[in-house]
Amino acid sequence: MTYPISVKGVVIDHGQVLLLLNERGEWDLPGGRPDAREDYGLALRREVCEETGLLVEIDEALREHLFEVLPACFVRILPFACRLMARGDVVLSHEHVKARWLPIDELADVIAGYRLPACYLAAIRQAIDQPRSLSKGVV
Repeated sequence: MTYPISVKGVVIDHGQVLLLLNERGEWDLPGGRPDAREDYGLALRREVCEETGLLVEIDEALREHLFEVLPACFVRILPFACRLMARGDVVLSHEHVKARWLPIDELADVIAGYRLPACYLAAIRQAIDQPRSLSKGVV
């Protein structure tokens, strides 16, 4: 079976990860669906910019997941580690109601106090554990 694809960015800067609150009350990673035949990296850069106003550099692909967005509605999530090109204020699109830079050391609290899909949490943890430290941030 073929599922629609959504590219997601794990944007880590200065020891914090960017989370966006969607209309379903769930925390989300920036990203979205690529256009037909669009390169996944280019699609993710476009989506992050559209949703947050931020410019990112796409690093390595992370482990993909099948995510049940709504009952019986699945999406294939392709997450990527991302670095900010320049730090700036997050300017939200109509797709999200709130943004938060969550300190990495508070990730354990995410499980208890936030509605964050397990596949997004797994992608964040994988990005943190990469050999190259993305948490150093933009110079």
